[in-house]
Amino acid sequence: MGIAILCVSLLYSIFLNIIFFSKKHIKTYETKMFSIMVVSNLIGILLEFGCISSIYFLGTENILVILINKLFLVYLLTFAILFGMYAVYITIIDGTENKSKQVHNKIRLIASIFEMIMAIVVLVVPIELYSNNGVMYSSGPAANVVYFVSTICTLLCVGMMIFKFKNIKRKKTLLLFAYIIGCGAVALIQQMNPALTLATSMETFLIFLMYNTIENPDVKMIHQLDVAKEQADKANHAKTDFLSSMSHEIRTPLNAIVGFSDYIMSSNSLEEAKENAQDIVNASKTLLEIVNGILDISKIEAGKLEIVNSKYNAKQTFEGLAKLITPKMQEKGLDFSYYIAPDLPDTLFGDHANLKKIITNLLSNAYKYTDKGSVRYEVNCINSNNISKLIITVEDTGRGIKQESIDKLFTKFQRLDEDRNTTIEGTGLGLAITKQLIELMGGKILVHTVYGEGSKFTVVLNQSIEKTPVLVEQKTEIKTTLDLKDKKILLVDDNSLNIKVANKILERFNANNITSLDNGFDCIELIKSGKVFDIILMDDMMPKMSGVETFHKLKELDGFNQPVVILTANAITGMKEKYLSEGFEDYLAKPIEKDELIRVCNTIFSKYQTSPNPPEEDEIELLETTQELELVEPIAPSKESYLRENKVDLDKALELLGDIEMYNMTISDFLSEVEEKWQNIINYKDNNDMENYAIEVHSLKSDAKYLGFMSLADISYQHELKSKENDSTFVQEHFTELETEYNKALNIAKTYNEM
Repeated sequence: MGIAILCVSLLYSIFLNIIFFSKKHIKTYETKMFSIMVVSNLIGILLEFGCISSIYFLGTENILVILINKLFLVYLLTFAILFGMYAVYITIIDGTENKSKQVHNKIRLIASIFEMIMAIVVLVVPIELYSNNGVMYSSGPAANVVYFVSTICTLLCVGMMIFKFKNIKRKKTLLLFAYIIGCGAVALIQQMNPALTLATSMETFLIFLMYNTIENPDVKMIHQLDVAKEQADKANHAKTDFLSSMSHEIRTPLNAIVGFSDYIMSSNSLEEAKENAQDIVNASKTLLEIVNGILDISKIEAGKLEIVNSKYNAKQTFEGLAKLITPKMQEKGLDFSYYIAPDLPDTLFGDHANLKKIITNLLSNAYKYTDKGSVRYEVNCINSNNISKLIITVEDTGRGIKQESIDKLFTKFQRLDEDRNTTIEGTGLGLAITKQLIELMGGKILVHTVYGEGSKFTVVLNQSIEKTPVLVEQKTEIKTTLDLKDKKILLVDDNSLNIKVANKILERFNANNITSLDNGFDCIELIKSGKVFDIILMDDMMPKMSGVETFHKLKELDGFNQPVVILTANAITGMKEKYLSEGFEDYLAKPIEKDELIRVCNTIFSKYQTSPNPPEEDEIELLETTQELELVEPIAPSKESYLRENKVDLDKALELLGDIEMYNMTISDFLSEVEEKWQNIINYKDNNDMENYAIEVHSLKSDAKYLGFMSLADISYQHELKSKENDSTFVQEHFTELETEYNKALNIAKTYNEM
């Protein structure tokens, strides 16, 4: 039985040594003590096996057998002293780190001297070995020394338990109890049956308890936590800096928009008003670029940006980018040159829209950060097995980048050398977007830079070679005017305010035959009834049936061949290509831009009809002039001040709706519908229906934006995003905030409408 227990102890001790030493640990007194004790326990078990086997094979009188048995006794007293030292540590030293080293050194010195003296005594004094019929044990003076030392250490533990009990951590009292009881039990058993040696097995059990009570944190885990904490701190600082930068970047165009809007109201002439309006348009484009950059980053990180591959004319694409940037380079006095490899395949297959964005970002950066000198843009390639490895470089003689800052170059919340680059426009998101787009496309970007001398960015990515060329449409003259008179137009949008705004814009181009529907089902039924339209403008995000679903249902109808244009606020990079891949004729982003509307309508009319109704230039010019000179009904000062005092962005509302008459109509319609809409929001929230909840808060966001309730619009937008991610927890936890802002806006709207 004793041999069986000893074998189990050996196996456990081996595994425990492997587990403990396979991980790094904090170097504390406790872990050092444990590492010594766990190794010594394994040595002790092996020595006990040596004692048994040596007596069995060599007898009791052999000098080697006597030496092995004495070494085993030295192990027993050593383990007892080590445990006594550990008992002192957990009762006196543990928790008093300031003086632990001094106390530990004293205890270690005393214990070492005592252990050395006792070991010498054991090795010198005689030992008696007994072996008969398989019964083996040792006795005599040497064994008595071990009993003596073990008794002292046991009494030490008892004393610590009595006088220092309050100092001992609860989980470690079990260890001391186990040692005291174990020593007493082993001594009693061996008095009754000397052959049943259980000392080393009892010590293995103590090692097991110690391993599960020791304060032994994993160094690797702590290191990882420290690194994660450091990265989180850096990210928080970077985000703070980024928000500060964004505040400046966003406010700059916003201040221009607000300021020039006020100037228009007080302009002395039409010409002055036009100049101010142009400045507003320019500032709006800048603001839109900033917002698009932020949305691009968000979409990439959320994993929702899709790579949309298609055939494209490679040479035309890359040369077009060079020609586009050339005027800016010349305006700044930079020597700009470019080279397109002659062996570049005519047609490639890939995401050319995002590829254009990548190159545009690199060229724009070179333009911004190069004050004098040159910029060189090259596109080279290596063609093999229907794959063209593109090697695109943009090299400049600009400011360059410090070596220590290169790692931060593609970090989304950091701009380098802020003190030197305070006059540079932009958010610093360009390179972060660029790197992530390149990686999404399976490529890589390299940087070579010398601070103060310039930089060279190299993009390497693969594109498939297409043998079939891209069909080139016959070029037609781009028209800058649009006449929608007698054109049959169908608007499909679940938001009544969106429909009214779209109507207002279309009416400016003489539209006089507009049909409006608020859902996809009615649209399908109307087309089934035989109605034909020159153009269908369809919102995507509608309840029960989205615009994409509606469009696919229409395509299933026999003989359906009417142009459908997606009309959506989902204007993030890549969405246009996605919608076009669904089969839509074209794409219009909200808010609708006049130039884009003109382009889309003229392109479609020239494709589906022989020619649009020819507008009379003089008549159109007269119409535009009349509209420009049309007097806007002034808003009552008291009503205006009421809105502004309640932080309603009236200027933004009038910019979207056109005039105060439209604003008044819109706010009345809002009041007639919003309470039903709000009840739907509550029901969807209570039923955890995040899909329809997202649609309703999207609609509420649009209403609030048109009326200048920007805080409600912002909060609704947050709820829209989270509900699209099916994050019902966020919706439930933040619903009170949305409800408070909704009630505030509702009260303002009601009071204004009654004034």
